Amino acid sequence: MKTKSLGFIGGGRITKIFLQAFANKNVEFQSIVVFDTNADVINDLKQQFPQIEIAQTVELAANQPIVFIALHPPMIMETLGKVAAVVTKDTVVISLAAKITIEKIGSKLQIQNIVRMIPNATSYINEGYNPVAFSGGFDLNSKSEVMEIFEIFGNILEVVETKLEAYALLSAMLPTYFWFQWDELCKIGLQLGLNEEESKASVHQTLVAAVDLMFNSRLSPKKVMDLIPVKPIGEHQAQITEIFQTKLMGLFEKIRP
Repeated sequence: MKTKSLGFIGGGRITKIFLQAFANKNVEFQSIVVFDTNADVINDLKQQFPQIEIAQTVELAANQPIVFIALHPPMIMETLGKVAAVVTKDTVVISLAAKITIEKIGSKLQIQNIVRMIPNATSYINEGYNPVAFSGGFDLNSKSEVMEIFEIFGNILEVVETKLEAYALLSAMLPTYFWFQWDELCKIGLQLGLNEEESKASVHQTLVAAVDLMFNSRLSPKKVMDLIPVKPIGEHQAQITEIFQTKLMGLFEKIRP
C-alpha cells in the first residue's frame, strides 16, 4: 500500500473517519496530503494524525495519484474547476458526495477514472457499508487498487450510480435516526438503578440480537414485532412512521441528481 500517495480535498469528518480506519489497520501510504480552507480543522487533523502532510493549496492535494473529494455538494463543481489543470489521465478521483454525478465531475476534469462512494461513519471502526459506482471504462488496474483501499473501510458493494442517493439515506445517514434514542435508553437505565456498564451492555446486546431477529429469523416483520405483546410507545408508531416518510422522502428529493 506504500506505493501510492493519497490526496484529500477537505479535512472534515469523513477524512478523519477514513484516516482513523487506516490507523486501525496500520495501513501506510507513501504520503497522505490534505487540504482544507479552515486552519483550525486542518491543524486539529494534523494533531490527531501527525503523519499527514498539510497542503497549502488545493492543487497540491489534487496532484496525487488518488484524490478524495471530501466536500459538501455545493462546493464541488467550483473546486473541480480549480484542480482541472493538475489532474492527469491517470489520476483516480473519488467523490464522497451525493447529488454530483460522475458525468458532472467528468465535465470539469475530462478524465476517465472517476468513482463515487457514499461514505459511512462506521468506517471509523472499519465496519462501514459503502456503495460505490465507477465511471465507464475505469482502468482495471486502478480499480483493483482502489477497491483494496475501500475494503479497509468495511463492506463495499458496487452499485449502479442511480442508487447511490438511496444508500445515502439508508446507510450513511441511517445511524443518526437511532443513535440519540440508544443514548437516551442508556440514561434511562441509570434512572432505573443500573450502573453505566450494565445499562450500556443491556442496550447494546439486545439491539444486536433484535437486529439479527428482524433480518435473520425468516419471520415477517409483523410476526417479529408480535413476539413482544407490550409496546410502551406503540401508540406513537404511526407518528414516528410519518416522520420517517416525510423527512426522508423530502430529503431524497433534495439530494438526488
